[in-house]
Amino acid sequence: MLELPVENTRELFHFADGVVAFAGHYLHEGVHLAHTHSFVEVAVMCGGAGVHHSLAGRQQLSVGDVVLLRPGVWHGYEDCRRLDMYNCCFATELLQNELGWTREDPLLGYLLWSGPYAQQRRGILTAHLDPEALAECTGHLDELEALRHRPVSTHHGDIVGRLALFLSSLARAVVQQTAPGQGQTHAAVLNAMRMMEARPEHQWNLTELAAALHLAPGYLIRLFKNATGLPPMAYLSRHRVEVAAARLLHTDDPIHRIGESVGWPDQNYFARRFKAHYGLSASAYRSQFRHRSFRIRGAGASGAAASIDCSTTRAPMAAAPNRRHPGPERGPLQPDR
Repeated sequence: MLELPVENTRELFHFADGVVAFAGHYLHEGVHLAHTHSFVEVAVMCGGAGVHHSLAGRQQLSVGDVVLLRPGVWHGYEDCRRLDMYNCCFATELLQNELGWTREDPLLGYLLWSGPYAQQRRGILTAHLDPEALAECTGHLDELEALRHRPVSTHHGDIVGRLALFLSSLARAVVQQTAPGQGQTHAAVLNAMRMMEARPEHQWNLTELAAALHLAPGYLIRLFKNATGLPPMAYLSRHRVEVAAARLLHTDDPIHRIGESVGWPDQNYFARRFKAHYGLSASAYRSQFRHRSFRIRGAGASGAAASIDCSTTRAPMAAAPNRRHPGPERGPLQPDR
């Protein structure tokens, strides 16, 4: 079962040799408390029984079920009886750099970038693998897990390559189920994504964004919806709350400062946007998950090790145990365009 490649220094867990991706089995018994993290996680159900608990509700797991979670999304497991989850986790730095090309791939772009937010999924994408696809995916995960014992300095390409093979196999199965016919993402959409993600604090509006891309606003909206299921400003909102969630967990910045840093200087508006996405206020999210969060840090230029932050502090579950978590607030909150 999973033994993370980490070294423990008080509450900070460092990945040895700068690892920024890993795979391994994790055996759950009973309850695994709701938690969150600042990296991408893919969990593949391989055996046993259990219930996955998240903002999307409770899902009874069966062999072949897959859950992909974007950074900041909270989740946990309940009623576990030797629940064997094959976890694959990788840093957002990999997604932005070595795996940045996945945006332009129809299948991987959906799996990693647009699918988790389409149809109000709010950062969670689920699917089920048939036996053939499950065997293919777990085969790649086995190879990725084996690379934990190899020097990263001479196997970095192998790690990224095996991760890409796993994600590609998974994307084929997921897109076939949830988005058949998924096409190439328009270059203007990719450029718009990069522009907004690079400057989340900027007061973007549709007119300015469309002008920068030399497109009519209405045409840009159509392109964006075709690619992501969201209009541009809604996509920006998803990115802003993801960045805000990471800063709530891993900095001591006041909440209003975090709101300002992601482009929402009005504290009330930021509070409502955050709760609409995660189902919790920013303060509740910080207090409940700060001591049950995990973070992978990529190795810097100095060669410092990658790391995961975590703590064993217990906190109340974020939702009542026997009902689905309420959906996003509607009220007078203005829709994104």
